[in-house]
Amino acid sequence: MKIPENYQTVPSNIEGIIVYAPAPEVPEQAEPQTYLCPNCGASVAYDVTARGVACEYCGYTRSELGLPVGQDAPEQEFKLDTWNEAEKGWGIIRKELFCSQCGAVISIPDVAITSTCPFCASNQVNIRTSTQADLRPKFLMPFQINPENAKNLSKSWLGKGWYHPKELSTRAFIDRIVGIYLPFWTFDSNIHASWKAEVGYERQKKYFDSGSREWKTRVEIDWRWESNRTELSVDDLTIIGSSHTNKKILEKLLPFDMKNLVNYDTVYLAGWQAHSFDIVLPDAWNDAKNSMRASAKEACNAQIKSPRVRNFSMVADFSEEKWRYVLLPVFMSSYRYEEKIYQLMVNGISGTVSGHKPVDWPKVWMVIALLFIPGLLIGLAGIPLTLLGGIGVFPILLGFSLMIIAAVIGFGIYQQAAESEPES
Repeated sequence: MKIPENYQTVPSNIEGIIVYAPAPEVPEQAEPQTYLCPNCGASVAYDVTARGVACEYCGYTRSELGLPVGQDAPEQEFKLDTWNEAEKGWGIIRKELFCSQCGAVISIPDVAITSTCPFCASNQVNIRTSTQADLRPKFLMPFQINPENAKNLSKSWLGKGWYHPKELSTRAFIDRIVGIYLPFWTFDSNIHASWKAEVGYERQKKYFDSGSREWKTRVEIDWRWESNRTELSVDDLTIIGSSHTNKKILEKLLPFDMKNLVNYDTVYLAGWQAHSFDIVLPDAWNDAKNSMRASAKEACNAQIKSPRVRNFSMVADFSEEKWRYVLLPVFMSSYRYEEKIYQLMVNGISGTVSGHKPVDWPKVWMVIALLFIPGLLIGLAGIPLTLLGGIGVFPILLGFSLMIIAAVIGFGIYQQAAESEPES
């Protein structure tokens, strides 16, 4: 029997009976585009200054800004149809750069020639025809900073921080800085959280000390069960969609102001690199929920009027969950200093710079040692004074207190310096 047009067979619960249902509509995918200069035929690229495509050979420019949408950009519900009906691919003719060392796949312009991976700085790369067929983003943020400005900001950033080598900004050699659109998921949700815990309240109680034969006061804790509810709304929680980026560096570039979102248009990718997500929506949503639960727990703890809490438990329910898949602009580069390679990134909107820097450890240890000297000297001065009627007790205690303060400050300096270096 011939299947009716636009219908398909579906499972039947009755043996021998064939059931037909309308076939789902397959969204039409637009043919990939390429951008060529109408004057000279050369490939054009999106130009930050012109806010449109520009030809570096004949000077042709054409503004093709997508419609600004900002935070009003529509969000998607967690429905299978939403995913199935979305457009796939970049919508523009591209190539792919595959890194054999870290496994990253980067979309590059069709005419691009490159030999370095922006994620790991490896030159073990292959260029192939793009096979990207993942979900197409509906929104992105166009670059507002050009590569030259990003490089200048990076050089300025390298010169900051007293615990880094003094000559770092002049001796560090910054390789080619690459503008790349990175994949992000944004999530909205309403959270309804209820908590229960034992809360302890201090109470002063007088008692008679038979040893000293006098009344004294002691602190006792009264524990009682308490519970309450709280609600909060999370808007545009941003989760990185790539496993190849250094999350610690990238998180320091956040937040991106969502008011800069525009409708996705292939013109913005002309001449720029792009990276599709490899952290899928369900995994990103799990990370987002963990972050939201942490925020809900903080809100619940804020309702407790005592610092003494035990047996805390919380139940968090989510509603009105929505998501977006967006591309956000980041400049990536690596620089060489004394035969070692360090990575840095620049926010393509705000110009915020983050990355790794070498540490001048002799300078760090010297500063930490100097922090201990005042407490040590005051404490040592108090030792001979103890022979004069015990008056040295005060400088000894003061010196000990200063040593503790120095240890706390020194540990903070050490942590801050250690975090600026790449992990071994």
